[in-house]
Amino acid sequence: MANRLNNRAPVIVGVGEITDRQNDPMEAMEPLDLLQTAAARAADDAGIDVCGVDLLHVVNVMSWPYRDIPASLVQRTGMSPRSTSYGGIGGEMPLTHLHAVARAIARGESEIAMVCGAEAFAAVNAAARAGLELPWTTKDENRAKVTRLTDVLSAHTLEHGLNVPLRIYPFYENACQMAWGQTPREGCAESAQIWSDLSHVAARNPYAWLQRVHGASEIAEPSAANRLVAWPYTKLMIAQPGVNQGCALIVMSYARARALEIPENRMIFIRGGATAWEPRDILARDHYHGSVAMNAVLAAATKMSDKRSNGFDMVELYSCFPTVPKMARRSLYLSSSTPLTVTGGLTFFGAPLSNYMSHAAAAMVRSLRGGSGEAGLLYGQGEIVTKHHALVLSRTPPHDVDGLAREDQSTQDAADAARGPLPPIDPGYRGPAEIETYTVVYDRESKPEFGVVIAKARSGARLLARIPGSNRHEIEILTALDRSAVGLQGSVIQGEDTLGEWVMA
Repeated sequence: MANRLNNRAPVIVGVGEITDRQNDPMEAMEPLDLLQTAAARAADDAGIDVCGVDLLHVVNVMSWPYRDIPASLVQRTGMSPRSTSYGGIGGEMPLTHLHAVARAIARGESEIAMVCGAEAFAAVNAAARAGLELPWTTKDENRAKVTRLTDVLSAHTLEHGLNVPLRIYPFYENACQMAWGQTPREGCAESAQIWSDLSHVAARNPYAWLQRVHGASEIAEPSAANRLVAWPYTKLMIAQPGVNQGCALIVMSYARARALEIPENRMIFIRGGATAWEPRDILARDHYHGSVAMNAVLAAATKMSDKRSNGFDMVELYSCFPTVPKMARRSLYLSSSTPLTVTGGLTFFGAPLSNYMSHAAAAMVRSLRGGSGEAGLLYGQGEIVTKHHALVLSRTPPHDVDGLAREDQSTQDAADAARGPLPPIDPGYRGPAEIETYTVVYDRESKPEFGVVIAKARSGARLLARIPGSNRHEIEILTALDRSAVGLQGSVIQGEDTLGEWVMA
């Protein structure tokens, strides 16, 4: 293994995590504290001094706005990096950062790098409910003004109440169920079983926020503790960001790791990765029963594995909502019995905003070190089935480190070539149409607040239409368990406001 080519191969040699379960928010650790602790634990895991880090990447922190959190972390830890990088919002961002430092190491620009992130929304939310002012680092309100999802969606999308992910991902869920030949009942059962399996993994993970096994029926069936949020998802099927968690990973060149006498069975190689995007506005998609960007990224990542069948011994498929791992599982041709996480998923492990995949990378490193397999896939996703990134970890080095150094990680050309034509959008359309996909949004008492359909006119133009929660007939059709509403006919009429209203034929 020790040859000139492999000396610059990037290896993960240290992982550190922390979950702060402090009940009193005034005693809770702020994100900077979590970062510092995770960094120290990663250094201990690698058996090195954190001061040797020459490249620092910090995943965007949303729960507390700092003026310059990389500089604050450097000051606290004694690191002296030649370069730092901060930011990026989305579930794929830890993989983007890890991929970037791996390429920097392969190019000889860094010898020891750290990627880290942390969130403390559990403490922030608890303090807000109690009317308490946290005794943390002074906020920088200018940093609080970051790009939000509402900045990338069209006004037409937003005026229909589609302003948060949990109201939009169900469009993919319901379209996929129809494309896969499932009834809504069957689709919900698949989601519930996958989520129950995630909870089993979380129950064994010492860093998971919820360490209890949840049965499939408990997840699928609405209850006082598990209300419907957006059809067909219950609360136990969505990411839970109210956590206090931090993670850090140390990556270095193979040559430096050998010089520091790090045991080879502690080294996990970054073989490479791939990325691609869908159009950012949800209405500018060719369809909702899959993602060509996801398919291109996962196909490229599979080629990086040495395994001849099934590609990987372990996978971590992003799990903000059930449709994501369900689509990815099918894209990878995985059997229904294949475990889809080594971490526990964003509901049960927790969803520290953009930083979940850092924890997933740490869990994958531990699994590979433990001999559970030779190769693992990390797949993350940002925004709404928009930004896709995959990273391949292995106990064996990449065949071509020079290729990793110069690779174009984008598979955008492949995604764009596979993308079908985009239908024109007709915001003012009134008349007959066919449902392409749909959802129903619920209030906190699990009562229908409103429904939304994405439909197509006979001309092929795409449109949005609302359904008032009081329209019992239409709501019952959309939420029927034994027949999907995809493909049903209806009409858009003028509603009481400026929006079109959907009525069934």
